[in-house]
Amino acid sequence: MRAAARSGLVAAATALVGAVAAAPPGAQAWTAAPAAGRPYAYLEGPAGSVLQDTLSLTNPGTGPLTVRLTGQGAPVAFAARTVTVPARTRADVPFTVTVTADTPPGDHRGTVRATAAGRELSVRLHLRVSGPRLAALTVEDVRVDEATGTLGYTLVNRGTTVLAPTLAVRAEGLLGTVLDRPERALPLTLRPGERVARTEPWPDPPALDSVTVLLTAGAPGAAPATARAEAAFTSVPALAGSAGLLLAAAGGGYAVWRRGRPRTQRAPEGATP
Repeated sequence: MRAAARSGLVAAATALVGAVAAAPPGAQAWTAAPAAGRPYAYLEGPAGSVLQDTLSLTNPGTGPLTVRLTGQGAPVAFAARTVTVPARTRADVPFTVTVTADTPPGDHRGTVRATAAGRELSVRLHLRVSGPRLAALTVEDVRVDEATGTLGYTLVNRGTTVLAPTLAVRAEGLLGTVLDRPERALPLTLRPGERVARTEPWPDPPALDSVTVLLTAGAPGAAPATARAEAAFTSVPALAGSAGLLLAAAGGGYAVWRRGRPRTQRAPEGATP
């Protein structure tokens, strides 16, 4: 039994040596990490700036290692997208992150990816954008399609934070409220400076009325914004019905006036007036 066990260990060791020998040169335990041994890359600056850091690639193998670099979740630019690291060498690769002018203040995340010899490593990227946090939203370009009742409008993020907008709709006619929809969340988010054109259905607008439509948009931390539009609904059937009623009323009034008018009798011939 001891001889069999010894034979099994020898066979396993032989297979392991063969697997190591078959591995591509330089593909053993290479690493990618922020310079100076940090657990992740940390960058901080205001919107509109370009921030710089360094990625360290270590090749402990016996042959050169070609590494391809990419960024995800942040606008990362490398000094070289493809780097060949000699055996038993560390290569420091500078990279920059461009913070666009519309990037809201606060914490953001990204990833730097290094790929070589069929293996991929990810390096976390923490980005803090400085600056005041301002939530501001406007609703603009309100319009009413008088043929269908559809309401059109545009939401604009005027602040520096990402917004989750809400909307309330109200319409007042000549005789009172004809539409009242309470505030509800919209299925979208707005980045700073972003504009989104949207529509709001109104399947049963009044047939004959003059209305004022008010749209009120809101978002957490932002003051409510209201815009309005005027519309006159004059459908052909409603006009025809109204005209018929007016004619009927006019005819009835004329008949009453004729019945109430005193008749003038003709004077007999020869009578002196």
